[in-house]
Amino acid sequence: MNANVLKRAESFARSFHEGDASGHDWTHIERVVRMARTIAAAEKADPFVCELAALLHDVADPKLNTSKEAGIASVRGFLDSLPLAADDADHVIAIIITMSYSEGPGRPMATVEGRVVRDADRLDAIGAIGIARTFAYAGWKGHPLHDAALAPRETWTQELYHRERSTAINHFYEKLMKLKSLLHTETARKIADERHRFMESYLEQFHKEWSGNG
Repeated sequence: MNANVLKRAESFARSFHEGDASGHDWTHIERVVRMARTIAAAEKADPFVCELAALLHDVADPKLNTSKEAGIASVRGFLDSLPLAADDADHVIAIIITMSYSEGPGRPMATVEGRVVRDADRLDAIGAIGIARTFAYAGWKGHPLHDAALAPRETWTQELYHRERSTAINHFYEKLMKLKSLLHTETARKIADERHRFMESYLEQFHKEWSGNG
């Protein structure tokens, strides 16, 4: 039964994300699912709940819906259509509601499965893939590449995160360079080391070239 649920969830998520140009496309979901499997195995988490939540986590993303509530309602409606235990459905919803950075960078995650899926998602936001996704998202939002006169925002609020003007490069300092320290699992932290160093190197080279010194 679990295999059938995951197959239906994959089809549902794929149809939602195909054609996305924001960096939240189907390939992002595939990578998060693969990483969630890896971390779940190492951390002894429930692999079924982790994979189901990973498949559906961005279907509810407020950036991709008219509202957070609309996104959650869509996922809840889908889960209600499945032959799925109520506890598992509630667990998946709880993970999805809590995992986003926009919900608060350090907001606690109550279960090991939630920590696994959040770490898997955050790992896809750093490193070479994270760099590519940052510029895809900036282009989708109409944000400039860089503005040396616009400093990264020091104070985080949900309102600032979604609505104030920013740049692709500022996004690294406002969010991505902080993610390594916010990971929950030792498995994810080990994977993050190389990806974090790669972003540091990239930013160093970017600023050299921007200023004409590299």
